[in-house]
This record gives sequence, structure tokens and C-alpha cells, in this order.
Amino acid sequence: MGSLPNHISEDAFELLATQSKVITCKAAVLWGPKEPFVIEEIQVEPPHKLEVRIKVICTSICHTDLSLWKGENEAQRKFPRILGHEAAGIVESVGEGVVDMKPGDHVIPIFSGECGDCKFCKSEKTNLCEKYRVDPFRSTMLGDGRTRFSVRGQPVYHFLSTSTFSEYTVLDHACVVKIDREAPLERMCLLSCGVSTGVGAVWNTAKMEAGSSVAIFGLGGVGLAVAEGARVSGASRIIGVDINPDKFIKAKAMGVTEFVNPRDYDRPVHQVIREMTEGGVDYSFECSGNYQVLRESFLSSHDGWGMTIIVGIHASPKMLPLHPMELFDGRGIIGSTFGGFKGKTQLPGLAIRCMKGEVNLEGFITHELPMSQINQAFKLLNEGKTLRCLLHVASSAVGLSG
Repeated sequence: MGSLPNHISEDAFELLATQSKVITCKAAVLWGPKEPFVIEEIQVEPPHKLEVRIKVICTSICHTDLSLWKGENEAQRKFPRILGHEAAGIVESVGEGVVDMKPGDHVIPIFSGECGDCKFCKSEKTNLCEKYRVDPFRSTMLGDGRTRFSVRGQPVYHFLSTSTFSEYTVLDHACVVKIDREAPLERMCLLSCGVSTGVGAVWNTAKMEAGSSVAIFGLGGVGLAVAEGARVSGASRIIGVDINPDKFIKAKAMGVTEFVNPRDYDRPVHQVIREMTEGGVDYSFECSGNYQVLRESFLSSHDGWGMTIIVGIHASPKMLPLHPMELFDGRGIIGSTFGGFKGKTQLPGLAIRCMKGEVNLEGFITHELPMSQINQAFKLLNEGKTLRCLLHVASSAVGLSG
């Protein structure tokens, strides 16, 4: 190969051959709830206006993927579908109007986008975007309401604006974050959701002070990310609450200082925590998505100033299990979306902090498998035997057309 122009990297040069072409590649397609994923050869269209097509290097599995696989929300049952929303990859091509990325850039997809131009993006009070905020019910591209995937001529639907269980995927430009080229892509995929959601809930939503006491309800990946954020922020006590005692060993390694298993007590867990902390914790984080756990989390915070941050996804149509007068005790409650991070603006900085070792990403990865073993990975997560299983995606086009 001869010398390349200075503005084109070798990665970008290798990708130039596929630009403006339909790519045939492999993807793990879900044909229906609770069915096994099928590795299919799919067709991926080029990016349209304000879209980006990326070559996925690695992806991991989150409980949100598991929930859709289980079919827990009827409104999301649109199949066939490509799931996945925690990933990292390389830009293959960009559509018209995309000016902040180019082929060869290292990126992570995000499910809650940032256009940078709307009144929400310009506000320091929110990380939501007026147009590209998370929408779990949308299954097509925002631009024209169509999919960019097909298999044997049949449309395949998108998931959380990302669909990363594929060698190539197409995203809205607002849902792609450019990161430092030196950042290890195999670890940066965790910033697409779980780690950012948990760490950010502490740093951005709670704005927790050093010396604070914390209770975390649910010690899955997001709950341990909350623990990591609290550890980095200098929490004095980090109490983990979970009914699975097997999680406590891992949680201790991730900074949790004390543990409570509700099944060990004959009284509500909030009473136990209040006794442990002389009235309650400064901050409680509900990471389980359980209706009754939310109430226990709220009542575990200290009256007068305690704050409960809702991080778990509550798919149930039930309303908050709180009496309005309980709010007059001075406790507060707030939800946290994507950890309060403005994705394109703030995640590159988080990636740098992770590269410096301030945030421990290695502790979250308990298994690594090829994407061909995705069904085994889902089995591990469904059985509570993994925090994050990293899937290595063998990204290579098997055919081009157009």
C-alpha cells in the first residue's frame, strides 16, 4: 500500500471501499420474545442525512436487553429486531450534514442522544435532548421512519437507537460519541450505558459530597457502577442491599463497605438501615426497578435532607408507592436518565478519566465471548451469573452492493 494522505488514517482507508454501499454482514437477530438469537446475514444500508454507520468492535449485554428479550413490555414487541446498546466501534461512513465525525474515528453509541442545538441541549439543567432523547418504543430511524436493516428482503427493526448486536449498525449522529483514539474500545463499550448511568447518578444527579453515606438497592452492573461513583467521590459508607448473597463478594471488591440481605430480617429493610446509620443514609439509589424496593429505598434516606435517586427501570404501570405527606419530612426523590451525562459533550471526558484509572472498568467485566455465543451470554445474565459479558464482534463485510 502506498502512502496515505495525511488526513486519512489506515483505519479510514480500509473503510473507504464500503462507503455508499449496502453492506452484507452478520448480526444476532431476535425473531420473537424468549426465542434464541439467530446469527443471520443481514443487509445494512448506507447512512442517510445526519446518520452514521459504524463498524462494531465489541458490545456487551445490559438488563434492558434482557427485559426486551423476555417480552416484558408489550409495546416494545416489534420483531424481528437487533438488540444491543452498549458498544464501541469505528466510524465506517457518515451521511450528509455530519461534520463532527469522519471515517476512522473511534466512537461509542449512546441511547440518549445530544443534538447540541435544541433548548434542552443548551440548558445546564438537563441532559435530555428535545429530539433524540431515549425512546424505548421507537424501532426505526428518526429521519424517515424506516429501518436500515433487512434480512432476505424483510425489514429488521432497531432498538434504543443503537442496535449493536451487529457487525455494522446505523445511528443518528446525535447518538454517536467520538472518543480518544488511544482509549481501549474493548472497555469503552461500558460507557454506552451501565457504567455511565451508575457513576453519573452519583456525580451529576445526586452531586454527592465527600463523606456522605450511601445505600444501593440492587447490586447488578448499574448498582455497582453507583458504588464505583460513590467510592471515587469519597463516600464514608456504601451499604449494598440485595437478596442474592453471591453478589456481596464482588460488591466488596468494587467498594461496597457493608451489606444487607432483606431476607435475613423480620422487619422492613429501611428500619434496618435507619438503625445502622442513626436515622438513614444521605443518599439512596434504587437500581432494581422493583416497585416495593423503591419505597424501602426512599424510607432508608435520612429525614430532613435524604435524597433517593431512581436509576432502575420501572416498567410496571403502578404509581409511586408514596404518600404525599411523606415528602414533608424533607426527603427528596428524583429520576436519573443516563446518569445525567450529556453524551457527546461529557462522555469523552469520562473516557479520559477511565483511561487514567480513576474509574475501574475491569471490575465490571466478568465474561468475554464471541458474538456467536450470544445465547450463552444471555443465559448467564438471566441466571445472575455475570455483571457484564463482553461480546467480541468479528466485524468484516461479507458482501457489497449498490
